[in-house]
Amino acid sequence: MSEPSPPVDLRLRECPNWTYLLREFDVLYRNGTAGGSPSIRSHRKRVRDRLSACVASNPVVVARPHEAKPVTAHFARALDLGERSSMQGMARALREVRGDLTWEYGYEKLPRALAQKYAYCEVLGPKGPVQSDSLILGFVLFAPATTYPQHSHQDIEESYISVSGAWSENDTAVYAPGSLILNRPGDEHRITTGELDPCLLAYAWTGAAGRLAEPMMKLTGTRKARSRGPY
Repeated sequence: MSEPSPPVDLRLRECPNWTYLLREFDVLYRNGTAGGSPSIRSHRKRVRDRLSACVASNPVVVARPHEAKPVTAHFARALDLGERSSMQGMARALREVRGDLTWEYGYEKLPRALAQKYAYCEVLGPKGPVQSDSLILGFVLFAPATTYPQHSHQDIEESYISVSGAWSENDTAVYAPGSLILNRPGDEHRITTGELDPCLLAYAWTGAAGRLAEPMMKLTGTRKARSRGPY
């Protein structure tokens, strides 16, 4: 018997489900409000411009293996909640690729309790199925009653947009589906989720290609996070 052929990498235009998901990201960053913040307005434009350039280049879509983590037992509930909210387009597009997502931790050492309650999946970027060296897009999933420790990202600007569930950053406010939080490079932040339901966030990272390829995420222990406003 002959050996099975290895999977063939396709181009984005041959993968409608990934195309539809990226289109929902474009909608989020094009139609959402900046709340009067020039920083958020500029970040939204950077994400849109880099996403548009990536889609126009018809990038390679790498066949990555599906991988689950303990927290993905909450994924179906998170999608159900998203489909009932203003984020239904994103939740439905994400459901169509759920069998192709590679859920990861991103740290070599992770507290055992957190390993049961957190994971992320990159969908566009250097390590995502849709290849890009100028932008990272993905999702992070938290179980109910989770505290994601204080951390920062060197030379990376990031934003979170709520898809489902309630959460707070640095205990300053409670954010609902559709809310956007911007963290500038080096900002320390801590995430806490509601007690009853999981929380699913979409995220975007911008930065230099070298830094996006090796983001060097780090947990910063128990030092108190610097309190910040909603952006």
